[in-house]
Amino acid sequence: MKRNELEGLLPDIFRRTARPGSVLATLLGVMEAQHAPSEEALATLDSFFDPYRAPDDFVPYLAQWVDLLRFLDEAPGGADADLRTFGGGSGRLRELIASAAYLSRWRGTSHGLVLFLETATGVPGFGIEEDVPGDDGRSQPFHLRVVAPAAAQAQEMLIRQIVQMEKPAYVTFELVFRTN
Repeated sequence: MKRNELEGLLPDIFRRTARPGSVLATLLGVMEAQHAPSEEALATLDSFFDPYRAPDDFVPYLAQWVDLLRFLDEAPGGADADLRTFGGGSGRLRELIASAAYLSRWRGTSHGLVLFLETATGVPGFGIEEDVPGDDGRSQPFHLRVVAPAAAQAQEMLIRQIVQMEKPAYVTFELVFRTN
């Protein structure tokens, strides 16, 4: 609160004595200075809940709120949530947080898995093959092949982690990268 706002809360007798240089005026100045950090934080509070504007230290907390903490790796030196990193980079993590509600609608489906992989890696062109032939030429039940673009090969560990956690539990998978 500003000094004049604080002064407006005082009874008339005190307001008349709050002249520059008085003890009360000095006390009101100190109170204004004490409120400044809180008011600054409250003025920008909405930015903490926007994944695109949140401070970098707060993004892992947002990820935890939308059940993405399982995709964050602990940085060496601690298990605190603010020391965690995402294999696809902080920009990709912000994108995942922003689209978490939409992605959760499609969880457990081929469409949802492709959307998740493309959002997490930033590379379009993933595909899911559900009718994968085995060694004997017959279709393997409960097995799928994730076909990833060659541009995503550097993120293979992240892709495997995402597929493992987002596919139905009873399904096995294999990951192949396109050569072109």
